[in-house]
Amino acid sequence: MGKTLSLAVRELETPIGALTLAMYQNHLCHVAFGNIRETWVGISGWARRAGLPGDFVKNDGACAEAAEQFGRYFAGDSKSFDLPLFMNGTAFQKKVWAFLTEIPYGETRSYKEVAAAIGSPKAVRAVGMANNRNPLPIIVPCHRVVGADGSLVGYGGGVEKKRWLLQLEKAVPAAGRK
Repeated sequence: MGKTLSLAVRELETPIGALTLAMYQNHLCHVAFGNIRETWVGISGWARRAGLPGDFVKNDGACAEAAEQFGRYFAGDSKSFDLPLFMNGTAFQKKVWAFLTEIPYGETRSYKEVAAAIGSPKAVRAVGMANNRNPLPIIVPCHRVVGADGSLVGYGGGVEKKRWLLQLEKAVPAAGRK
C-alpha cells in the first residue's frame, strides 16, 4: 500500500461542542476543539511540525472507530479508549502524556503531583506546557490535571469544557474550588 499523503479528518458533534478527529495511516493523531473549518489551520500546522502531511481530506469512515469510542465516552458508557495512536513529542512530553493515561477515570492530579510522579518535581511549569501540547485531549486525559488547590486551570478547550468532562467523570474538585 502506498504512503498516505493526507490526514483523514472527521467532524464530531459532542456535548462539549464540535471536535475534529484526525487520522494518519489508521492511527488517531490529533483531536481538536472545533469544527473542521475552525481547526484546519491549527491541525495542518501541527501535522507539518510532527512530520506528517499538512493536507487532509474529510473521511468519516477512516475515523469511524474513534468517533464510536468518543460517543460511548460522552454517553458515560466507556471510561477509556482503545485506539492506535500516533504521539509525536519530546521525550519529556511523552513521559507526561504516558502518566496522564494512568490517572484513573474519576480522579484528578495536580501539576505538582504529575511532576513528582514522573521524577521531575521541579518541572511543574514544564508539565503544564506538555499538557498544552497534548495532541489528543480527552484520550490522553489532560483535563484530569488541576491546580494545586484543585482549581480548574489550563485547558486548551477552555475551563468550561474541562469542568464538563470532570463532571462526566465525577471528578469535580471539592466544593469551594473553582
